[in-house]
Amino acid sequence: MRCKISNSLQVWVKKYLPADYSAGCIFTPVEGLSSESWRIVAGEHRCLARHESAEKRLLGISRKRECRLLRSLTPQAIAPSVICWKSPWLAVSWINGQTLDTASFFSQSAQKRLATMLAALHGSTPQGEPLDLKRRLQIYWQSIDARRLTPAWLRVHQRLMKRRLPSALKISTAHMDIHPENWVEGPQGDCLIDWEYAANADIALEFAALFRANDYSAQQRAQLLRYYVLSGGYSDTLKLERQARQWQPWLDYLMLMWFEVRWQQTADTRYIDWARTLRQQLFNEI
Repeated sequence: MRCKISNSLQVWVKKYLPADYSAGCIFTPVEGLSSESWRIVAGEHRCLARHESAEKRLLGISRKRECRLLRSLTPQAIAPSVICWKSPWLAVSWINGQTLDTASFFSQSAQKRLATMLAALHGSTPQGEPLDLKRRLQIYWQSIDARRLTPAWLRVHQRLMKRRLPSALKISTAHMDIHPENWVEGPQGDCLIDWEYAANADIALEFAALFRANDYSAQQRAQLLRYYVLSGGYSDTLKLERQARQWQPWLDYLMLMWFEVRWQQTADTRYIDWARTLRQQLFNEI
């Protein structure tokens, strides 16, 4: 599969990035949980090519949306810049630097800088339609292994889908996948990478995702929200934290369904293990 994608990418680069191709390219795969991307080195130029496929679209990945959001964030300088988008490949700038480890991520300095990035991100003008979370869940529901469904799971799904979504505090661009490995410290400052799940969404949903993915303690949540206010973010921390809690069951169920779809696509048992933990916790709460 890697060879086929590499050959496809070479043809794409030759057609849409001819200057890089004439300089000679080195293609190196960069793997993630939901996608395989390629680092392209051509002389002193470096970029990251991100592929779009039916499998990725099923997960909610749209390179066209990603391209539009990244272009809108150029003034903030907190995201890679777009080099070229021609289906099925999106080429973005390669961000030099080091990703964080967990200890560095939770340091006071890093959390202040994260708050600054989030305030800048959430101050940007939304591009396109807001995330339709219920529709995303329904697509996932239709794509999971039906043999794994139980009456209890069906009841939880129906109960949640009948609920009204929390009212948004503020719709803005949200990264939706912030963790230490998606934060690069480099010579030009801090940058968030891997924007494939970015969308226009309630800022409180962003925080629900951030808190869950990184297992924030109550003290760490309060600290980040204080820094966020000081950086020019949403001013009412109590309201924002309460709204993030209201989004939590929805976010957890979205993660659960994503794991189930990825297991169906890959047969990688890691996803089943992660889904099992979330399911046990979520079914006790809903």
